Amino acid sequence: MKASERLMKLFDHPTSVDLASLEMAFMRHLEYTLGKFKNDVTGADIYQALALTIRDHLVDRWNETQELYRKNRVRRVYYLSLEFLLGRLLMTNLVNLGFRQTVDQALSNLSLKLEEIAEYEPDAGLGNGGLGRLAACFLDSMSSMDLPCSGATLRYEFGIFHQQILNGYQKEAPDSWLLRGNPWEIRRVDTYFPVYFGGYTEKFINDTGEVCTRWLPGETIIAQAYDVMFPGYNTRTVNHLRMWKSAAGEEFNLDYFNHGDYLRAVDDKFKSETVSKVLYPNDNNLNGQELRLKQEYLLVSATVQDALKTFLDEGERIENLPERVFFQLNDTHPALTVPELIRLLVDIHDVPWTHALEITRKCTAYTNHTVLPEALERWEVSVLQRLLPRHLEIIYALNHGFLEEQRQRGASNELLASLSIIGEGQVRTVRMASLALIGSSAVNGVARLHSEIIKNDIFADYYPIMPEKFQNKTNGITHRRWLLTANPELAALITKKIGPDWVLNLDLLRRLEEWAADSQFQKEWHDVKRLNKEKLGHIIQFETGIVTDPESIFDVQVKRIHEYKRQHLNILRVIRDFQQIKLNPDAEYVPRTVIFGGKAAPGYHRAKMIIKLINAVARTVNKDPDVRGRLKVVFLPNYRVSQAERIFPASDLSEQISTAGMEASGTGNMKFMLNGALTIGTLDGANIEIQEEAGAENAYIFGLTDEQVLERRRSGYNPFDIYRSNADIRHVLDAVRGSYFNRDEPGIFEDIVRSLLEGGDYYLVLADFQAYLEAQKKVQNDFKHQESWLKKSILNCARSGKFSSDRTIGEYARDIWKIDSVAQRAPRVSAHTEERLFGSATSP
Repeated sequence: MKASERLMKLFDHPTSVDLASLEMAFMRHLEYTLGKFKNDVTGADIYQALALTIRDHLVDRWNETQELYRKNRVRRVYYLSLEFLLGRLLMTNLVNLGFRQTVDQALSNLSLKLEEIAEYEPDAGLGNGGLGRLAACFLDSMSSMDLPCSGATLRYEFGIFHQQILNGYQKEAPDSWLLRGNPWEIRRVDTYFPVYFGGYTEKFINDTGEVCTRWLPGETIIAQAYDVMFPGYNTRTVNHLRMWKSAAGEEFNLDYFNHGDYLRAVDDKFKSETVSKVLYPNDNNLNGQELRLKQEYLLVSATVQDALKTFLDEGERIENLPERVFFQLNDTHPALTVPELIRLLVDIHDVPWTHALEITRKCTAYTNHTVLPEALERWEVSVLQRLLPRHLEIIYALNHGFLEEQRQRGASNELLASLSIIGEGQVRTVRMASLALIGSSAVNGVARLHSEIIKNDIFADYYPIMPEKFQNKTNGITHRRWLLTANPELAALITKKIGPDWVLNLDLLRRLEEWAADSQFQKEWHDVKRLNKEKLGHIIQFETGIVTDPESIFDVQVKRIHEYKRQHLNILRVIRDFQQIKLNPDAEYVPRTVIFGGKAAPGYHRAKMIIKLINAVARTVNKDPDVRGRLKVVFLPNYRVSQAERIFPASDLSEQISTAGMEASGTGNMKFMLNGALTIGTLDGANIEIQEEAGAENAYIFGLTDEQVLERRRSGYNPFDIYRSNADIRHVLDAVRGSYFNRDEPGIFEDIVRSLLEGGDYYLVLADFQAYLEAQKKVQNDFKHQESWLKKSILNCARSGKFSSDRTIGEYARDIWKIDSVAQRAPRVSAHTEERLFGSATSP
């Protein structure tokens, strides 16, 4: 059987649809839903009609799934995240549903190509970085594992921004991803909830003579529900992501309108709709802070109200809530779930305080994603008092009870101050991570090292008090998107050798190990990698005008631009290589294409200047005749999921070079590994576990450990000592400071150099520089020996099974959520059905 036929069979598992009915539904949507006729149909129309056709099947299965959940009275998990970085959905939905081959044929009958139609889908603007992409991977695993889970987020009209590079600088433009609508979403016109802000609280005596509190808000916003369906692979389970859009309680004020004040008549509408307008508004000012807090509470309040309504509509009693409802907080953004659930239980459902707190803890768990202080949210008490006065009262009461309990156990005043949810200081704040921890049943880190750091550092005072709450759940990725869909040629090659079961159990990639040294398999592996490098090369040339060599090392660092991720370490190393080539133009240098991608936060000046430095170096290096054919530098603008799906399959080297102890986990490192890239990195985040799985000989680990980083900082680390003693570093920094790469804009990189020298080099770029060079030298030497390199590449892929999000979600379900799979599954692809689906697994 040919590889292309084998691939189509892999996509076309036993839950497929017949061609005739699909074509009929597609034409119906094209003509009647979109109102098109044959002379005005565009590629975008074809995509929209196809998406709507597929959505019909998703709705059928979603209804089946929901009925099954109701029938089995399952415990539903609500996964709250301010981000879900979905990317495009068409291809992954087709693969998971088993419709890929049928849709290919239907479009071919119309002289169309599926891959070309898929390019009309915009990336959904619902996320920014690893936090949101992880959440999206989890949705895939939740459905594929038949778990009763759903996601909850906001329906942002605009994503974080569309990145443009002008004269080397990042420029932000609106990310208008909803401009043509979103065919995957369904507006739930009958699912909406009031969300309140402001006003005041008052005490009153209820009918039983108890003193109670009620909140009299000053502003009401409506949260309107929109759903996007997520099918599992080779199962009929379809779960959903519920997105909340803010809307005004009234469309406009008729009194103002009738008096001719038209702008004021719709002012409340505009203000209300602004809440869910933009992902991550700039919170460097008070208005931005209030908007960000409103976003977080809108997500929380709507989701908790929705969960309670679903629960009560099924005839349950409120005391049984923990048996049927669970909220997973993806970082601190949804931490207000704790006081919101308490508020609804106490104020609306008359549950006594102690019981309400007990229920809340049993229904809630918190995932910590960061060790960066600026990412551990703190809200000023004055802001919460103004926007959420009732919640502030609840937080104070929760804090008081917790501290009194610790005081009775003998805690000192110093310890109590550290444990308090309220941070005392010049400005009083609410520590949202502490709120989430105290109000939850569990807290987990997202890599083994990170989980140790949160026990021993971030929550060091909490851990001895409540050690049973702390867990590790190393992150994972969905291989169905990041290999099966993003790298179909490699997926077909793997299936040819080991059969199809790896799609359902990624650990089975271990079977590739017996082929890692096989010369014929290595050649096929190399050919797939080269094909992907050629594809990415076309994109690079189209986006930047730079021509790349597919036989060069594709050395890639793509991620959010931040100093702790150390893109500046990478570009300083590139400058050193450039200088060496200039000094010794006849010396041997293995050709290398260094590829960067990522966005800097609009208010993060130094990160934006790192982007400028990368582009300035690229402009100089790429036009220098001495380095032609040996070194290229590329910055791909507007890094996003659909672009990443082209980058990971083409990469040889994965740059994971963050300062040790500062990256919680990382998931890009896992996607590179899955696609056969070798890791160069520090002992940070999940890199440690990647090295353990791949084998130390199949990765390039360098630099200080997290403990050594802390010791350097404690011992008075002086980067000037390194600058004076290391000629490479001195020559590199002198070139940057001397405007060698920016003679038309002298001095613009002075801040970067000063941060490394006068600023103390907090992220230890100079301290790790020499070790980084040595690791890169080993990469260069190893790449020259392709037989050995290809073996390492195959083994990295073969040993990536641990990093499946199926494994991660299975651990959440078992250890935190306490739920089981619940579905009537379609027949699974197994070793016994391999012959039926594929013919002989080893046939040519």
